Amino acid sequence: MSDLKITRWWWVRHAPVTEDGGCVYGQSDPRANCTDVESFKALAGILPRDAVWVASNLRRTHQTAEAVVAQGLKGPKIMVEHDLAEQSFGEWQGQNRKMIYQTHGLPHEFWLAPARTRPPGGESFVEVIERVRRAVDRLSVEHAGRDIVAYAHGGTIRAALQIASACTPEVALSFAIDNLSLTRLDHIDPAGAQACWRVNGVNYPPRFGRVNGGAAA
Repeated sequence: MSDLKITRWWWVRHAPVTEDGGCVYGQSDPRANCTDVESFKALAGILPRDAVWVASNLRRTHQTAEAVVAQGLKGPKIMVEHDLAEQSFGEWQGQNRKMIYQTHGLPHEFWLAPARTRPPGGESFVEVIERVRRAVDRLSVEHAGRDIVAYAHGGTIRAALQIASACTPEVALSFAIDNLSLTRLDHIDPAGAQACWRVNGVNYPPRFGRVNGGAAA
């Protein structure tokens, strides 16, 4: 058992985007609303010290990390991981979200497209899973046995849950991932055996009364 390495992933969804005008943003780069100080204080008290910090290339994840630091958790330099970005919704980005639902007859409002649907000029959720898998597999090896705090997006975290639980992509899209919520996954790598995952908690809110739990993009 001494060769057992457990890499602990702490996934934080970014602070809410409240000035999107009701439009799809996906991989566009709006600012996050970081006024919910109590949630940042709670995260600063929960997240581990001496962890590796990673974030997507989108500024709302970096603003979230900076707001956590401002509440007393000193973090290391953030490694930027483009593969942890939100799903690209291509030509739908910048368009009114409700019009997209109506025009394309989408079946639900908690995600913009079925798991295997690729928006024009964008990518499907299945494709998001594969790029997130690349980053997670690599980082779990590079930082084996460490804590990894990942500031990311609703789609990214749902992809990580699909990887960890081996559920279908459709089931992964059913997970609620609220802004400023915490999802905890352990990558367990026993010497001489196949690595596996343990799901410790999903969508744990630092406090009740979340600012926004709406659509991810």
